[in-house]
Amino acid sequence: MRSLMTPTPQKRLLLFLSGDIFFICLSLYLSFLIHFNFSQAVDYIRLMEPVLPYFLAVKLFFLAVFRGYRMTWRYVGVSDLTNIMAAVMISDLVLMVASFPIPIPEFWHIQFPLEGYVKRIFIVDGVFSLFFIGGMRVAKRVYLEVIRGKKSVRTGKRTLILGAGNTGEMILRDMAKQRFSAFYPVGLLDNDTRKIGVYIHGVKVLGRLGELRTLISRNDIEAVIIAIPSLNHKKLRVLYDSARRAGVKTIKFVPRIYNFERPEINLRALEDIAIEDLIGRQAITVDYEGIRDFLTGRSIMVTGAGGSIGSEIVTQVCSFSPSCLVLFDIDETELHNLGLKLQRLFPELSDRIQYVTGDVRDRGRLDEVFRAYAPRIVFHAAAYKHVPMMESNPKEAVKVNIFGTHALAEAAKNYGVEKFIMISTDKAVRPTSVMGATKRMAEHICRAFQEAGSGKEGGESTRYVSVRFGNVLGSRGSVLPLFLDQLKHGGPLTITHRDMLRYFMTIPEAVSLVLQASTMGGGGEVFVLDMGEPVKILEVAEELVRLQGLEPYKDIEFEFTGLRPGEKLFEEILTAEEGTVASRHEKIFVARNSEKYSLDDLTPILADFDSAVKSLDPDSPEAVRTLLKKYVRHYEK
Repeated sequence: MRSLMTPTPQKRLLLFLSGDIFFICLSLYLSFLIHFNFSQAVDYIRLMEPVLPYFLAVKLFFLAVFRGYRMTWRYVGVSDLTNIMAAVMISDLVLMVASFPIPIPEFWHIQFPLEGYVKRIFIVDGVFSLFFIGGMRVAKRVYLEVIRGKKSVRTGKRTLILGAGNTGEMILRDMAKQRFSAFYPVGLLDNDTRKIGVYIHGVKVLGRLGELRTLISRNDIEAVIIAIPSLNHKKLRVLYDSARRAGVKTIKFVPRIYNFERPEINLRALEDIAIEDLIGRQAITVDYEGIRDFLTGRSIMVTGAGGSIGSEIVTQVCSFSPSCLVLFDIDETELHNLGLKLQRLFPELSDRIQYVTGDVRDRGRLDEVFRAYAPRIVFHAAAYKHVPMMESNPKEAVKVNIFGTHALAEAAKNYGVEKFIMISTDKAVRPTSVMGATKRMAEHICRAFQEAGSGKEGGESTRYVSVRFGNVLGSRGSVLPLFLDQLKHGGPLTITHRDMLRYFMTIPEAVSLVLQASTMGGGGEVFVLDMGEPVKILEVAEELVRLQGLEPYKDIEFEFTGLRPGEKLFEEILTAEEGTVASRHEKIFVARNSEKYSLDDLTPILADFDSAVKSLDPDSPEAVRTLLKKYVRHYEK
């Protein structure tokens, strides 16, 4: 019995087909009945017999053409019902046309059964057919979401949904599918005055967002869902604080939606609001169609794929369905963890994602990878990035950030990569650290390869661009994880300087702008992302303490430790001495870099660095710094 009741595509097809045959017969019978005013003297069956095969054949054919037998019964939507409507209307139109007289010589003795039929029969038949066939398709969903939903015991938390747009509507639909077991919607809030007072799936839009605290207390609200993905951190923080002060402990929000091929929202996609969302979340608008054209169906490689930036690049690239995605990283554990995440988010891409362990400095390994997978686009995010650590290990910074970039850029040129995008940093501007100076040299390397290929004859050469941005919240080694760890142990929170300023942006937003910049570069540019307004690290720490329900300086102390080696008090996000020019995107600029090296210039420079790196002399780290001062303009140590 269980096997018999288990739904399968074959059983669904048989159900729909048999139901359609029955309803087509019933519709035709009712149309004759209405046409003859329910007269008992008419033999309706005899009238139907000659034309019924035509009605069945034409209608079943067009239902099949319009995918009437491929839709899922449980999730029938507006587009499916539109297809049913089109199939029924076209069917009856074809049958109606066939009822018109056709001039045929009498000696052929041919008579069409439909000829001369009253046109009203076809119109009435179409109405009944649409009602019955469409009703059968939507019946299961109506039962599960409306009839059974109203009968069910609503055990979920009383919930307000902030945002009465498409996202809020999808959240409501999924609540109904889940029988309100987790959340029971009491109402929606929206700033669009045209929506206030209207009902969406039976749930009323109660008022504006500014009335949140009042409506929470008036309706005994236990949970709040923020269904406005475009909110920046300031507006998000206002709503979050209002809900918290009103006593709501469960606050969820809709994160950025990466799978643009399937942009549905459901309750499982909801996340708790993270600290970085309340501090650095910005409203970013990018040209998704342009990014889609750039990435879809392409073979793409991401180095440093397991890192904070690299893994986010991978996640967003997966949303645009590349033909092949090569994830290259030296850390096999991070690759493994990333693989588990991608399998959950993008199971349909599992056969297109390649996990490759390797070192960007290993030219032989790079040759193997480029030969095997032929990537057309390369995102180079592999780098040593921690400023104090690289001050202690300058030779390693040179090996990875300079020689690794050179090896990868050369492989890209040799194997005909179309575009090479290097992730740079604001610390490359007037660098005061080894890390910043080595990343500035990496920018020079990319520009040198671009200059060398720009005059190349015959075919397109690789285009090299660099994208420079500041601190991203929540990345490994950034200030937020450090503060959270210190809070877990009761403080104090350590801050290097009371007046230290930093630009902040969350990782998803920064990477969205990286993808946007990658579509814009013609080659040789250093793009600079507008990271918003700089904020004091001290203010970030104080906000973090308050978000944990504690009082700064009372419950948690602060300790000022002084600037670390290579650290700046103020980050210079733009190249101050040369400036920037605007691009077609409001948050992306192009740095004016007059300083550049050719590949011929780089040969002796790299030879100098190679000698210093390989030297066993105890003074060789200082020799590396001396070389950085020599070849990186404005580098002062």
